[in-house]
Amino acid sequence: MAALVRQLQRLLRGPCTEEADREPGGSEEGERAVPADGGPGPRRLLAAPRCFQRPHGGASSSRGLRFGASSAQGWRARMEDAHCTCPSLAGSPPGLGDWAFFAVFDGHGGARAARFGARHLPGLVLEELGPEPREPEGVRDALRRAFLRADERLRALWPRGDPGGSTAVALLVSPRFLYLAHCGDSRAVLSRAGAVAFSTEDHRPLRPRERERIHDAGGTIRRRRVEGSLAVSRALGDFAYKEAPGRPPELQLVSAEPEVTALARQQDHDEFVLLASDGVWDTMSVADLAGLVASRLRLGLTPELLCAQLLDTCLCKGSLDNMTCIVVCFPGAPRPCEEAIRRELALNAALDSRVAELCASAQEPPSLSSVFRTLASENIQDLPPGGGLHCKAITIAEAYTRLCQAAEGNPQTRRDGAGKLTSTPLASDMGACQQLFSGPRG
Repeated sequence: MAALVRQLQRLLRGPCTEEADREPGGSEEGERAVPADGGPGPRRLLAAPRCFQRPHGGASSSRGLRFGASSAQGWRARMEDAHCTCPSLAGSPPGLGDWAFFAVFDGHGGARAARFGARHLPGLVLEELGPEPREPEGVRDALRRAFLRADERLRALWPRGDPGGSTAVALLVSPRFLYLAHCGDSRAVLSRAGAVAFSTEDHRPLRPRERERIHDAGGTIRRRRVEGSLAVSRALGDFAYKEAPGRPPELQLVSAEPEVTALARQQDHDEFVLLASDGVWDTMSVADLAGLVASRLRLGLTPELLCAQLLDTCLCKGSLDNMTCIVVCFPGAPRPCEEAIRRELALNAALDSRVAELCASAQEPPSLSSVFRTLASENIQDLPPGGGLHCKAITIAEAYTRLCQAAEGNPQTRRDGAGKLTSTPLASDMGACQQLFSGPRG
């Protein structure tokens, strides 16, 4: 069993881990513009996505908790996500030694609010909890106060008139409860006993409670956005929407007050919590993502490698946003399954064989794009749930690259239809894989 797990992990190890010590490249050209009309000016998307990841993880031995996290800039010109992982709350009183805190922040209009939240929110939560927090209501109130204090402190540091803000989603783990706090459209999902037991709901202006608060504060909703501009109704920062006179912070057009849910732990049934920015949720449903995470855990993947593969899959499925995810696994998480591992190894072998057949049967070497399109049209068995063929993009690209290398005897080149040498798509180029499925959309 252990040998099977090691073999599969070697096959599934993505480019993110292989390139962990190499900073992403890119020239100024990639940061420059292409507006919608094609004329000069700043553009929202890069010419090619930046796929560099540095996944990391850890464990809390006292409670059997494991976690992994990773992030990718993707097609965006700047990275505006941030996150924090605290498997043990540093400096906590003795009574809080077994508590843990994790959070994902998705910045907009800049990364400042997201980075501030990742750096300071854990300490503020610890301060608000105090030495003997009262569960669950006292902890829920502490989380609300910590978010509002973070927003207040950020305002004191923020240059007047500087735009931008950040959504946030956080998980606080105690021996008895799981606390999920969120503001905005970064989401969390809890998997329990093989099913989705809870997921957060985005704070959008048209939700009845949000709409009422916005209107009461003298605001309007146009094009489903606050004042026709902001797509979320709760966030850190965004102080231009927090100027309604005589109203407390919780009742401004945009509020930093989180929605907090306390869930009693079920030690034998709680499996994992997934926290992620909306770039991840843009491409897959809650159920699909939960199913994909569970399937990868049955293969024996570590949480950090799982996170990296999840982001690769979302990029291939067409996400154009920054992406960050954290997976927190509990003792009841799916364990490596020998049958699942054998099926995955058989799937990889079948894809390798099918790519070889497609290349051998063509009069001229097919492009990687045409190979993907052909495979996408076929009924391939045992594809990963939720991710499907997109989850196997690296496997397919690696098989294709090996064939090109063998055919030409040159690891970086192949011949085109006219016999000229051209570049071979590298297996580590997730941008190429993403373009094969959908390509950038403006």
